[in-house]
Amino acid sequence: MRGLHADTGYLMYRLGLRSGQLFNTFLQESGLRLRHYALLRFLATSEGTLQRELSTRLGYDPSAIVGLVDDLEKLGFAERRPSPDDRRSRIVVLTADGRGFLRDTDEAGLRVTNELLDPLDATERETLHTLLQRVAEDGLT
Repeated sequence: MRGLHADTGYLMYRLGLRSGQLFNTFLQESGLRLRHYALLRFLATSEGTLQRELSTRLGYDPSAIVGLVDDLEKLGFAERRPSPDDRRSRIVVLTADGRGFLRDTDEAGLRVTNELLDPLDATERETLHTLLQRVAEDGLT
C-alpha cells in the first residue's frame, strides 16, 4: 500500500493548509484572514465585480461573500456600487485604501511564499508556479 505522502492530492491539500496558516498569521494584525486577502487580490484585477461572480470565481459560498464584503466595507477596503448594467445588481469595487493595504502587504506576502517554498530553488519555484497555474486554469475556472 502507498504511503500518505505518495498521494499528490494529499500533499497539495497539506501545502494549502500550511499556506493558509502562514498567510492567516501574517494577516492577523489587520484583523483579516486569507479569504479577505484573496477577495482583495481578485478585486485588484477588475474595475468591479458582481457579488455572485465573486462567489463563482473564488469558489466561496455566496453567503460567505456577503460577510467578507461586509468586513472589507467596514475597513474601507471595498465598497458596493450599483452595477452600470443593472441597477438592481451590486458590484464590489476595491477602494484606494484597499489598494494601499495590498501594496503594504506585498512584501509580507512574498515572505510567506518564500517561507513555504524555501526548499525549492528559483527554477523549481518557477516550474511549480507554472504547473499550478496550468492545473488551476483547467480545474478552477
